[in-house]
Amino acid sequence: MPEILGHNFIAGQRSAAGPQRLQSLDASTGEALPYSFAQATEAEVDKAAKAAAAAFADFRQLAPARRAEFLDAIAAELDELDDAFVAIVCRETALPAARIQGERGRTSGQMRLFAQVLRRGDFLGARIDLALPERQPLPRVDLRQMRIGVGPVAVFGASNFPLAFSTAGGDTAAALAAGCPVVFKAHSGHMATADLVACAIVRAAERTGMPKGVFNMVFGGGVGEWLVKHPAIQAVGFTGSLKGGDALCRMAAERPQPIPVFAEMSSINPVIILPGALAKRGEAIARELAGSVCMGAGQFCTNPGLVIGLQSPQYSQLLADLGQYLDQQAGQTMLNAGGLHSYVGGLEHLHAHAGIEHVAGQVQEGNQARAQLFKADARLLVESDPLLQEEVFGPTTVAVEVQDNDQLRDALLGLRGQLTATLIGEAEDFDAFAWLVPLLEEKVGRILVNGYPTGVEVCDAMVHGGPYPATSDARGTSVGTLAIDRFLRPVCYQNYPQTLLPEALRDGNPLGLRRLVNGQWSDGAI
Repeated sequence: MPEILGHNFIAGQRSAAGPQRLQSLDASTGEALPYSFAQATEAEVDKAAKAAAAAFADFRQLAPARRAEFLDAIAAELDELDDAFVAIVCRETALPAARIQGERGRTSGQMRLFAQVLRRGDFLGARIDLALPERQPLPRVDLRQMRIGVGPVAVFGASNFPLAFSTAGGDTAAALAAGCPVVFKAHSGHMATADLVACAIVRAAERTGMPKGVFNMVFGGGVGEWLVKHPAIQAVGFTGSLKGGDALCRMAAERPQPIPVFAEMSSINPVIILPGALAKRGEAIARELAGSVCMGAGQFCTNPGLVIGLQSPQYSQLLADLGQYLDQQAGQTMLNAGGLHSYVGGLEHLHAHAGIEHVAGQVQEGNQARAQLFKADARLLVESDPLLQEEVFGPTTVAVEVQDNDQLRDALLGLRGQLTATLIGEAEDFDAFAWLVPLLEEKVGRILVNGYPTGVEVCDAMVHGGPYPATSDARGTSVGTLAIDRFLRPVCYQNYPQTLLPEALRDGNPLGLRRLVNGQWSDGAI
């Protein structure tokens, strides 16, 4: 394992121009780890952004197969990170080794998945409308379209996934696949992890002959604003708090040249438990739901923060069972002291609200998060009470009991945008409550049936997004292969000679793509 130098990554070199050093901490004890990091200066951020811009011209014009080699090389480097690396991640995050090993596999796997996307070529969106010189009353010129990368992307990593949503995470993988160099802002909660992963990316870039500046990383506070406002940056990928995401969106919109921000921010992920399921397996649902609420100390953006059911003795019993399961949960160490502080603050707000009662959970004290169950008046949802809409990032959920179908409909209409919604039911439930589906489609990015939202498969069909405030742009996803769409834009070529056309649009179809030619799909040459 390489030395953890703690310097910023700029154009394939290391830089530590400023005097300030930042300390990595043990998440469980709070004590300092033997790693410090150079706070990036504004000049270093400027150099990193300019290095990405300088790399863009060459990187975006590489054949997709060459970029795929780069992503595969990153995956191989990640897989080679050893047990000493895993131990450092565990100390910085308090996550268990098995979780880190699994997340490392997911991180290298999504790199390989985007490499497959590049080799497949459909991301280019090739469309060709051949000239019709004889058309009346006006001829048609030759028009051809494909998509190219938007330019350098600033990526902000998440605290809760130190590998899969961080330095070499999904946003970085999607941006690199799109042909966009990355400037990554290292998360302060796992800087040693970020340093080692960034070294792996740089090794992969060197092995595959990528341009200098294809990947850059800066440490420290205050650098986010410099990045988002830098004229070289053309898009932003962010995973974090609603407050942080909103701030980045405002900065990006106020630039002389506004740019898109793809921010995944806040979700309470309602779970709707239907009567037939309650009658047949209420106790099992309570047990499974408690496991989902407490998984990873509740530090998942898909954590089920809201449980909804129709008023009945069976629903009351489910909540009693759920409370017992949550009471029995041992305290869990959170990712960092800041996360625990925010969790405690969120609980205090719930305790103080007149329309919300505490139902179960050990007293929250000490340095570990305790699982909690609250119950809220259904009218708070109907009236879109702001507190009930706020994500409490930790092992807590709020239950709501609605009186009838009309109040259930009104409560769901009062919800803001979400990443997920879950329906727990039997066959007869889905017949009786089919009206829920179109309503939920307008509210969320992913609808689950008889499952729990904590767990996001990385694949072609996945959507990890949703209407605001789940994300800043509901038209995209931050997980799955369609994540590449966020960092691409269409370009149309009119009356171009074959020699100047990109390979994807040439008559001979040298890349072997499936293309839309004169309104018909075609796999061959023209």
